Amino acid sequence: MAHIPLGNDLPGITSLFRYRPETARPLSELAEVLLRGESPLSRGERELIAAYVSAQNDCRYCYSSHAAFAAAQLPEGTEPVEQVCADPSSASISAKMKALLEIAAVVRESGKSVSDKHVAAARAEGATDVEIHDVVLIAAAFCMFNRYVDGLAAFTPDDPAAYELMAERVVRFGYLSSLGGPAAGPA
Repeated sequence: MAHIPLGNDLPGITSLFRYRPETARPLSELAEVLLRGESPLSRGERELIAAYVSAQNDCRYCYSSHAAFAAAQLPEGTEPVEQVCADPSSASISAKMKALLEIAAVVRESGKSVSDKHVAAARAEGATDVEIHDVVLIAAAFCMFNRYVDGLAAFTPDDPAAYELMAERVVRFGYLSSLGGPAAGPA
């Protein structure tokens, strides 16, 4: 049960967005740009970063939703998501993605902990400045989203099918669909 009465029974961040629609739009727009906008990283890779950060933050709702979103957009499906969240260093992903996930892990702990060494390691594996920028911003944003959802104890469905349905909507329509526009808030 949520810490405050939200006046709806929607899951996760969507319930918080319904409660305060004036905050929903800019947060949804941020998610849309970060996870679906132009980037050298694929949508699946960006969702994988969001799922990884959410798993590390122990945000079950955000992890479950973004793991489903990543799996729906990665050619390998759920396997890399499960591997990354268990141990990114042994996951069957590119060395570049491993270096970027290392940056995400450091950002999750403290942005000040990102060092020239982390950036150099990512560049050595072929990461561009835009990719490094995007991974830092995705990690930072998901720390905020995770704390928003868990800080208000938003409803977290237990049924994996609920996340699969969310994934279908987000993959098809994007993060703005829950606002009544053409494109569902970050989960």
